[in-house]
Amino acid sequence: MVDAEDVRRVALALLHTVEIPSDGFDFRVADKGFVWSYPERTPGRPRVIRLDIAVLYVGDEAEKQALLLGEPDVFFTTPAYDGLPLVLLRLATIDLERLVELVTDAWRMRVPEALLSDVEGVGT
Repeated sequence: MVDAEDVRRVALALLHTVEIPSDGFDFRVADKGFVWSYPERTPGRPRVIRLDIAVLYVGDEAEKQALLLGEPDVFFTTPAYDGLPLVLLRLATIDLERLVELVTDAWRMRVPEALLSDVEGVGT
């Protein structure tokens, strides 16, 4: 089981990552988000930042559907994310090794190729 502080440690260990000030966590590389806390919206109520759920960039619809269908206890989505290459991740359902894999993959899909030369072995 992992939490928001684990997400923070993993994301900030990746080169060129910047944490954007927020009520939760929000990590970007070259101004592109790759993992952030879920801003849950319920009609008629104020937005609630969920630190137990991460929004994770997955690259494309095929990957999104594979994760949603393959591990519905871990990943889910909402209508607000329809058509976007993002899934919602229940942090309590994974371990640190899996978190590192997921966040690193999201980062790799967002980091510009020009910055990859700073990271030995990334992108190869």
